[in-house]
Amino acid sequence: MRITGNKPLSGVQGRGAKKRTSSDNGAFTPELGDDAPQTGALSSGSTIQGMDALLALQEVGEKPDRKSRATRRGHALLDGLELIKTDLLAGHVSEEHLEGLAKEVSERESSGDPEVDSVLDEIELRVKVELAKLGRFPD
Repeated sequence: MRITGNKPLSGVQGRGAKKRTSSDNGAFTPELGDDAPQTGALSSGSTIQGMDALLALQEVGEKPDRKSRATRRGHALLDGLELIKTDLLAGHVSEEHLEGLAKEVSERESSGDPEVDSVLDEIELRVKVELAKLGRFPD
């Protein structure tokens, strides 16, 4: 749904220059002349109203949330693979790292974007291969 009716804000506008009279007790007053630019009143932008606008905003917010969750999940899987790599280099693989990675791989949620889902599929496949090498076979 497209929200229309937003008016751009116009320039800042205010009162024109006020000429002072001779009753200012000799205070300095600059002479701006008749060429001083006049400014108008500030107009406010139109506000978003109605249930349709609220629903439109909720729809817009849904897709990036799913993508960001999928991105965080992909990063968590890659971090888990990195932990297993450092464990292998140290000579002992931690059971809790394996359990955490197996649990993370079993929780799958679509991001709604086929390209993001494709990357997640490749990461998950790599995690499953590494778990299988270490004797863990996730469902």
